[in-house]
Amino acid sequence: MMTELEYFEHAISLEKYMAQMESNQEKTYTIYEKFELPNDPEFIDMLKQQQLNILAITEDWCGDAMMVNPILRKLAEAADLEVRCVYRDDNPELMDRYLTNGGKSIPKYIFLSESGEVKGSWGPRSPKVQQMVDEKRAKLPEKEDHQYELHWKTVIGEISDRFTSDPELWQDTYEDIRKSLQKSLA
Repeated sequence: MMTELEYFEHAISLEKYMAQMESNQEKTYTIYEKFELPNDPEFIDMLKQQQLNILAITEDWCGDAMMVNPILRKLAEAADLEVRCVYRDDNPELMDRYLTNGGKSIPKYIFLSESGEVKGSWGPRSPKVQQMVDEKRAKLPEKEDHQYELHWKTVIGEISDRFTSDPELWQDTYEDIRKSLQKSLA
């Protein structure tokens, strides 16, 4: 069984991952171009000193990853952190170590020390984003309803639109990742 460090060593950079996306690439780059990293020099300096590596479990079809990966990339660039990506569906044994409420929700970010020790993880959503998604899902009919699929596609579109255009969700996501990193490094 491979360690997280071994996965990291064999993974592709976040930059390469974004450049070769087949789904959601335009939306991902839109967020990357529009998201402004908060002025947070003490936090950035702390991350630089820690010299973390981040292993991302992701897929380019995932709406959450579409929003969060560019936010993480901006943070990583500011703090000189290396982020490398593996595809969830190609790495079930790794994904099974980082389930969210029993599910294979992504993105999932694993924070590694220079030596490969797992310091913590984050993902797939901040609480505020989860609340927004839960509120949208609560309006769906039962899965057995013949209108469910139509409504589901509408909800997915609404969520994707918010993910692509709502700086408050981006900021909340950044703050939650920041909080998780601080906790992992304490």
